[in-house]
Amino acid sequence: MSKRPAPVSLDSLSLPTTEYVELLRKLIAESEHLQNNPAQGLHPKEVLAAAHVLERLGPFTTEKGGLLEVEQVCFKEGRANLIIKYPGATDKSIAFVGSHMDVVPANPETWERDPFTLTVEGNNLYGRGTTDCLGHVALVTEMMVALAQAKPTLQRTVTAVMIANEENGEVQNVGVDQLMATGKLDHIKSGPVFWVDVADSHPCVGTAGSINWHLKAKGKLFHSGLPHKAVNALELCNAACAELQNRFYKAVPPCDEEKKWFFQTPSTLKPTQVRCSPGSQNQIPPWVEISGDIRLTPFYDVVETKKVVEEIVKDMNENITSLPTFGPMSKYEIEDCRGELEIRWAEGYLEGVACSLSSPGHKALCKATMQVRGEAKPYSICGSLPLVRDLQRGGFDVQMIGFGLMARYHADNEYCTLSDMQKGFDVLVRTIAILEEEG
Repeated sequence: MSKRPAPVSLDSLSLPTTEYVELLRKLIAESEHLQNNPAQGLHPKEVLAAAHVLERLGPFTTEKGGLLEVEQVCFKEGRANLIIKYPGATDKSIAFVGSHMDVVPANPETWERDPFTLTVEGNNLYGRGTTDCLGHVALVTEMMVALAQAKPTLQRTVTAVMIANEENGEVQNVGVDQLMATGKLDHIKSGPVFWVDVADSHPCVGTAGSINWHLKAKGKLFHSGLPHKAVNALELCNAACAELQNRFYKAVPPCDEEKKWFFQTPSTLKPTQVRCSPGSQNQIPPWVEISGDIRLTPFYDVVETKKVVEEIVKDMNENITSLPTFGPMSKYEIEDCRGELEIRWAEGYLEGVACSLSSPGHKALCKATMQVRGEAKPYSICGSLPLVRDLQRGGFDVQMIGFGLMARYHADNEYCTLSDMQKGFDVLVRTIAILEEEG
């Protein structure tokens, strides 16, 4: 193992921008083969991105006389995860997890630039994965290289974990879920874990759960010129959906914890799609289905909330004639038909996350952000990060940070800025320094 020199101040480290851009260029060049959407026949080969990271780390690994312990873990051919350790003197840990080597699909026809080639325009770095999340893969790689070059004496082991299969949950046991299941991450339970895959450069302290629902109304088909002989399923479904929303917000109101965790919105239930039986425009449809989702802040229980919704729909069914109608011929019960409602849940659901606000990791991250950026503005959003919740449930103290741009997540012409990544490097290094100073 390489001999360490005299102690080095972590404050002397900075992002080597030339090397960072060059590594990111190589990663973006692979992004066409990192697209993850099995439904479109897109199966990523994260091993292609991992190869460039391994090449960059190579001279600093223990195999070459350096300090970095590097392990590539593949649970399925071509689907690589990387675990990189810079050893400390104790069994305490600092870990940076979640920077993933797969990307969402990009359509070159809707981009102004080639999404699979890094385009540098001043401070802006364009390409699929620059914000989410190859830009972070390159950033964390350069941080580990910087540690290996400077060789500071640390009490805590610094671990970086770059993962496969973050962008799609259909395929299981490939990425961080299987790393947890096989004990590969047990050593990072002895300290804070920073999930490096959010945006806008401030600590993200909460996310929401996501539950998809389908509300179906059944009525009676008839010619629209004879509305008194029909039960209009479209009117019934609209009225029921509005009533469901009104009652949901009374049962699941905004709560004080949402303010404490800086949530931008409370829990919501809303329609997002509609479909109906096929037919012509002069036919009253016999069935209509409105679909949507519940975004549930982590202070409400998913199972209990689903029960609340089911009870509301049950009550509406039992009192279907009490729902609002539209005009004198609008009825939900006629001589030979009574309208009916049913609620159906999509398979599976996602749970929200509330990070510990008393964690040393949270305090260090906020302090580092303040020192580097002049302010720290923790926030929470009602997007979902299921892998973070899995880690939290597994006993890891997870905090979240990222330095891409929220407005460019999954977007055409995705980009990050070099200056944000430079400051991001400083925030990560300062976080290590603060935790080291505080023991």
